[in-house]
Amino acid sequence: MAIKKEVIDELLSDYKNPEDLLGDKGIFKELKKALLERALNAELSDHLGYEKGDQKGQKSGNSRNGHGSKRLIGEDGEMDIAVPRDRDASFDPQIVKKDQRRFDGFDDKIISMYARGMSVREIRGHLEELYGVGVSPDLISRVTDEVMDEVRDWQVRPLDEIYPIIIFDALRVNIRDEGTVRNKAVYLALGFTLEGHK
Repeated sequence: MAIKKEVIDELLSDYKNPEDLLGDKGIFKELKKALLERALNAELSDHLGYEKGDQKGQKSGNSRNGHGSKRLIGEDGEMDIAVPRDRDASFDPQIVKKDQRRFDGFDDKIISMYARGMSVREIRGHLEELYGVGVSPDLISRVTDEVMDEVRDWQVRPLDEIYPIIIFDALRVNIRDEGTVRNKAVYLALGFTLEGHK
């Protein structure tokens, strides 16, 4: 879907420096907030079966019930959004789920840092420095624990019977082991299937 040139011109009418576009109160963040809130209101209208202010909703048994506030953590920091509610609490938003507190991609960054050997404290400091987001150690632990089952499943997956090409290598890394940092070798095996997949 193309955005009209007039809309872009209006958004950029007060633009003077990159902070106006990308900053904490910049256009991108404000636009993302406005779009999320508009989409949530559209989802509620679809759920209720009528638009806001429509007479059909007056004696429908369920109607709008104001907004709740939700703080989302994303790649560009924290953002407060207004989430619409209905009287019987049957509305289940899809774009931002009821229990969702983080945007997609944020957990991937935590997992990536954890996989690189960063401690929970280091991850916490890194996220605060880069994104201005204060993340609790419990959140980081929950995110890394969520993928541990998936990692274990991947580790015990059945292997092919034949790999025509196998490459073995070792990578020397500093690993925290029993409270001290030691230089250890991480052994890597890369196999190519008959179809050419790694």
